[in-house]
Formats: sequence, C-alpha cells, structure tokens
Amino acid sequence: MARTEWSARDRIVYSAAQLIRTQGVSATGLREIVAHAKAPRGSLQHYFPGGKEQLVREALNWAGEFAGGRIAHFMARLDPPTPAGLFTAMVDQWRTEFAAKGFDRGCPLVAATADTAAASESLRQVASAAFADWQQPVGAALVTMGVPQARADSLALLMISALEGAIVLARAHRDAGPLDAVVAELGPLLDEAARPL
Repeated sequence: MARTEWSARDRIVYSAAQLIRTQGVSATGLREIVAHAKAPRGSLQHYFPGGKEQLVREALNWAGEFAGGRIAHFMARLDPPTPAGLFTAMVDQWRTEFAAKGFDRGCPLVAATADTAAASESLRQVASAAFADWQQPVGAALVTMGVPQARADSLALLMISALEGAIVLARAHRDAGPLDAVVAELGPLLDEAARPL
C-alpha cells in the first residue's frame, strides 16, 4: 500500500520514525510530526492519548517490524540465497539510501536508543523488542541457508550489530566505506557458517 493510502494514524507513526532517524527523539516535536504526516492537528490526542512516549513506542515497533519484514524481501531476490548475499542486500539498502539522499538519516532504533535508553526504561524495552523483531527473521533465514540453529541467532546479532555500526560510521565520515568494509570482512565468515563440517 502506498503511503498516500495510509490512515492519518499510520502516517503519524511513519513520520515519527522518519524524523527520529535524523533528529533523535528529544529534538523531534509533536507539531513537527503532525506537519510531516499532513495529519489534522487534533489527531495526536485522538490516536495517541499516551502522548509522545506512546507515539515513539509505536514508531519503534514499526521500525522493528519494517526491518524484519525486509528480510523476506531480500531472500526472495537472492539466487541462490547465501548468508553473505543476505548481508550484502541488507547493507546495499543503506548504500542506496546514502547515495540517493545523503547521510542525514540513520536507523530510528539506534537514534532512539542513544537518545532515551538511560532516561526511559519503557522506551529502552521497546527498542530492545524492536531489535529482536529484526534479529529473529535474520536468524531464521540463516537456518534456511544451512547455518546451524546454535549459531544462527548469534550470527544474526553480529550482522545487525555490524550493519548498525557501519551506518553510524558512514554517517560520521559521510562516506559509504564502512559499509563496504563490513561486507568484505563478514561475508566469508557468514558463508563459512553455512557449510557442513
């Protein structure tokens, strides 16, 4: 469904996630979110009676579900599917975004965690759950490619951690080089994990 077909509520959640990507939670205001979503002013109180924290929780949930849902999309395009190919597809999404839109946007989960983990236990828990919503399908995909279950979860965590670190470094340096480095270094390790001993 195109974003223009989304409800006002869905547009607000999406807009919150997009603004958090560039500004963090603290610098993102509710009026700015409503304006970005092109939603009626009164819609915030109507849809989010819990205020900004409720909206941020829902934006983080959306981000985790979106990232997790991308894994099936990537897997469907791999021929043949390999762990290194999956990781490359995950990284290429960011390489494409940085090339098209610059380095201002990062992951909303990282931005929110850095901004609120020490100040809000509830938002820290939501970010943790959202990362798990992403990690689980990565691990499940690795298993389908021959990675033993005992290693799949830790390798999925490694893939996400390496990607997120590379995104942060790419934004800091305004250079996609860190994305290239993690693919080159991690790809062989991932494929080796899928080979029978």
